Amino acid sequence: MIASNRTRRATLKARTRTQRAAAKIRRTGTGTLAAHCVAAGLGIREARSVASSLRKNAAKAGVTGASSISYTHGRARACTRYTAREVAAIAVVYRPRKLAYKAVAARLALAA
Repeated sequence: MIASNRTRRATLKARTRTQRAAAKIRRTGTGTLAAHCVAAGLGIREARSVASSLRKNAAKAGVTGASSISYTHGRARACTRYTAREVAAIAVVYRPRKLAYKAVAARLALAA
């Protein structure tokens, strides 16, 4: 594959992933922490990492979220969904070290 086409396709894929996550959160009003991170512009792997850190800071921020069920490949598992306002409250407490994660934390804090 031509390198320029590869980068174009990767860019389009990332943009699509971000837009779909943001649209789902807008549509339902809530989303998992990983979905909020993807909507803020992170990839799936980085979003899971940041979501894990945000989950630990949720207790410090006093945010509980709403219990729900997430379906993946025909499997159901328990999850917690948060509104944009709740994620912003958690993001204020979150202190990342990586520069990319700091930018996402700022975007999450401003999302509400």
